[in-house]
Formats: sequence, structure tokens, C-alpha cells
Amino acid sequence: MSLFAHLVEHLADLLQPLFHASAAAAAIVLFTALVRLLVHPLSRAAARGQRARAALQPRITELKKEHGKDREKFQKALMELHAEEKVSPLSGCLPSLFQMPAFFLLYHLFSSSTIGGEANTLLGHKLFAAPLGGRWADALGHGGLLGPAGLVYLGLFAVVTAVACFNYVRTKRTTVVAPVPEEGQSEQAAALASVAKLMPFMSFFTLFTVAVVPLAAALYVVTSATWSAVERAVLYRDMPGAAAPAAAALA
Repeated sequence: MSLFAHLVEHLADLLQPLFHASAAAAAIVLFTALVRLLVHPLSRAAARGQRARAALQPRITELKKEHGKDREKFQKALMELHAEEKVSPLSGCLPSLFQMPAFFLLYHLFSSSTIGGEANTLLGHKLFAAPLGGRWADALGHGGLLGPAGLVYLGLFAVVTAVACFNYVRTKRTTVVAPVPEEGQSEQAAALASVAKLMPFMSFFTLFTVAVVPLAAALYVVTSATWSAVERAVLYRDMPGAAAPAAAALA
């Protein structure tokens, strides 16, 4: 973790002439962007996988008719079809999974009072008036909702709400035409259909994350969620009838 702390401090030093007291916060935003750039090839692969799964839908419908209510045979045939076409049903989860270590590193870094036996100097950095190691509850206890630190959180909540509303409208538009679960379909397909119903609301869970994690981790979440919204709008722009992969808290 010491190496990661030095990386954040080095980025903050580089950005200090532009962002002054908020240089560490800017460094976290830049770090998040670098992580998302590294993960972008996986996001593109997930989009290609979604297109491939959408193209397979007619053949999946034929398999359902062929095997009727025999779920075991249908699941086996479905797995064989995915293997034959080299399509992974889990490809859409990979971008979120690969981001989680970075998020937890930030969370741990700004939740620890010491690093390598020495005082954690990063906790002294702020985003305007809000300490990067603080939480929304701390801001409410020092100045209230409209205090200097509270206003920083209101700004973050406003960004998250705007992104969540954008995702809600877009996801609702894409999932509304998704196939309705049929009797006798595979348990995996039924589970995915259930998840699809919740997808339009998933982005709003980010508000809870921002409220309870250290501000540094919240900045990562907000930046990543905004990146995801733009990225999915671009990657899935020509797929009006296919839902984008389910978004986790890191979206």
C-alpha cells in the first residue's frame, strides 16, 4: 500500500500547480481515468460479446422449441452454442471485477491513519473544504448539510443523480424490449431476466456508496460512474434492442 500512496502523492505533486489544495483529489480523478483506460479493452470486448449474444437470439429461440421443457438438454445445448460461437455470458462482468482492486486500495488507503508505520499524510488533503479521508457523516457533523464540506457532497450527489437518471432512461429504453421469460427456460436465463428488471435502478445505489465511503473512494466511484455512462452510450449506441451489462456500484 505504501507504493500506491507514493503514486497518489507523486500525481498530486505534479497537479499541484493547477489544482493547489485540491491536487490530491485531482490525482484520484486522474488515477481513476487511467484505470478506466486500462479496462477499456475489456469494455469493448463486453460490447462485442453483447452483440454476439444478440445475434444468437434466433438460434436460442430455436433451441427452446427443439428441447421444449427439458431444461437440462436446453442448458447443455446453450452452453455448446456459446462455446461454438466463443461467446461468454460473463464477459460483461469483467470490467467491474477488474476495477474493484483499485477501489478497495483507495478505500483502505484513506481509511488508515498510518502507512508503513508512519502517519498517513494523505488524510490531510482535501477537496475544497472536505477532507479526502472524511465521510458524509463527518461533513454533517461539522457545518451541517449546507456547510463548506457538506456542499462538496451535495455537488457529488448532484453528479451521481444526473448520471443515474441518464442511465435509468437509457437502460429502461433498452430493457423494455428484452424478451419476456418463458416457461421452461433455463434458470440462468430466468435469473438474467430478473436482473434486467432491476438494472434501471442500479445506478442509484451509487448514492449510498458515495455517502458511506471515504471521500477519496467516493471520488473514484463518481468518476468511474460518469466514465461508464459515456462509454456505454458510445459502445452500445447501435444496439437499441439489447441491454447493456448490469452495472455494479463502480459502474
